[in-house]
Amino acid sequence: MSQPVQPPNQPQQPFGGQPVDGNPYAGGPGQAAPAAPTGNPYGQQPPAPTGNPFAGQQPGQGAPFGGAPFTPAPPARNNVLLGVAVALGAAIVAGILYGVIAGSIEREVGYAAVGVGFLVGFAASKVGGSNPAVIAASAVFSIGAVYVGQLIGISMILADLAQIPFSEVVGDHFDTVTKAWSEEADFMTYLFLGLGAVAAVGGAKKAG
Repeated sequence: MSQPVQPPNQPQQPFGGQPVDGNPYAGGPGQAAPAAPTGNPYGQQPPAPTGNPFAGQQPGQGAPFGGAPFTPAPPARNNVLLGVAVALGAAIVAGILYGVIAGSIEREVGYAAVGVGFLVGFAASKVGGSNPAVIAASAVFSIGAVYVGQLIGISMILADLAQIPFSEVVGDHFDTVTKAWSEEADFMTYLFLGLGAVAAVGGAKKAG
């Protein structure tokens, strides 16, 4: 069946005019025509939640409350009492090692005294921080460590000369050991004590 032919020179609907019969999307005067449906019922819906409350933020945005992202602060190393305790423990261990070395070679070594002080100061400051009390305790304990090491070295030498056990020299003849230290002490003996204290300060600053 053929369709009717429209008459020629039929007047056209002007742009933005009244709605054309049968065209619900034609706008009124001065109005843009609404967009036609696309056939996708979900085209205008917002994106579904992803489970991440910050997924919609643009790169470079800060925390949800406007501040910088929270970063936990590193633990502070300022425990004075613990630093002093570590200095004391390190001094005891280092002093014993120093005495064994001195007694084995029957002489004192300046580098060993420096090592004692550096070890004590470094260990104490690593735990207790660069507190002046920790540094001072390290220096004092280093002097004591070098002194104890000297006594241990003398005890080992006396035990070897008298052919008696080391424990007997320390337990029964300790007064003889201290007397021998006083008689044998010279400039180098006190220099090694001072080197231990100086090295302790240097080790504490190195750790801090």
